[in-house]
Amino acid sequence: MAGRVRIVDVASLAGVSTATVSRALSSPETVGQETRQRVMDAVRATGYRINSAARDLRQRRARSVLILAPNLANTYFSRIFAAIQEEASSVGLTVQISDSRIGRDKLVSLGYDGRADGIVLLDGTIDPKVVNGWNLPLIQLSEWNDAYDAPRLVLDNPGAARLAVDHLAKLGHRRLLHVSGPEDNILAQTRRDGFLSATGELGLKPQVLQGDFTLSSGTEAARRWSDLPRRPTGVFCASDECAWGFISECVRLGFSVPGDVSVVGFDDIDFAAHFLPALTTLRQPREEMGRTAARQIIRMIAGSAAEGGQDDDMPGELIVPKLVVRSTTGPAAG
Repeated sequence: MAGRVRIVDVASLAGVSTATVSRALSSPETVGQETRQRVMDAVRATGYRINSAARDLRQRRARSVLILAPNLANTYFSRIFAAIQEEASSVGLTVQISDSRIGRDKLVSLGYDGRADGIVLLDGTIDPKVVNGWNLPLIQLSEWNDAYDAPRLVLDNPGAARLAVDHLAKLGHRRLLHVSGPEDNILAQTRRDGFLSATGELGLKPQVLQGDFTLSSGTEAARRWSDLPRRPTGVFCASDECAWGFISECVRLGFSVPGDVSVVGFDDIDFAAHFLPALTTLRQPREEMGRTAARQIIRMIAGSAAEGGQDDDMPGELIVPKLVVRSTTGPAAG
C-alpha cells in the first residue's frame, strides 16, 4: 500500500472500526479471536506500524506489569516469574520484578510513578495502608493479607498440611514434628495450623519447632530433634529447602532417612526430585499459578483502561495442592 498507512486503512481492510483495531493492538485480550485475527491479517497486509510511544503517552499507560516479591533469590519464585512473563508478553506487556522490601517510601510511590499498569503481589507483610493506597489493578499471589483490598490466588495451605499428616499417619507414624516457617508469615501460620488441626483430629502427638523456610533452619531443627528424649519419627517441614537442611544434618549425625525418620517438604521446587534421597513433598503448581495470576491481572488492566477503575468484583481462587511421594518417607520403624 503506497504512502503512509493509517489505522483507518487497517480498519477498512479488516471490516471493523478504528476503535476495534486500537483494542486489538493495545489490549488483544478484549477482542474476540476471529476479529483479532482479521485485524492482524490486515496489519500484515498493509504494513501498518504502531507508534507505541505516542500511543502510550496519550493513554498514560506503561504497558508493564510489576511483580513484587520478598527474597528474589528464593528458587520457589522462578517458575512463577517465567509464567507471568510469558503470558504478559503474549499481549504486549513487559514485566518488571522488584524486591518488596525496598522501603516504605518507595512502596508508597508505586501507585503513582507510572512504572506499571498493574501489580502481582507475592508478599503479605506490607502495610495495608500502603497497598490499599495504590491506584492500580492488583492481585495477591501465593501470600496474602486479609486487609488488602484485592483478589487473591493462593494454595490451600491447611489442606496441604493435612495431606502431609495423613500420609505420615498411614505409614504408621504417631509422633510427628513440624518445622515451621517465620512466625509473621501467613503461609507458615496456615501450614502450622493445618498440621495441628490434622494431628489433633487423628489423635497423634504433635510437636512444633520454629524455623524460617531456609536450609539453615532445617539444619538447626535436625540438631534439636536429635536431642529429644523421644524423637518424632515423622517430620513435616514448611519448605523444601528446610527439609533438605533437616535431612542433610540427620545424615551427618548418623541417622537414616527414611529408616529413622520420614521427612515431607513443601513446594516441590525443581531440585526436589533430584535430591538424594528424592524428596516427598507438597507440590505447588507454580506455573499454573503464575499463568492464572497473569491472565487475571491482564483482564483487570483491560477493565481499568476501559472503565477508569479496577475490577473489584474479581473473586479469589484457591489452588488444590498435591502430595508427591518419593523416597524420604517410609513405614515407621518398629
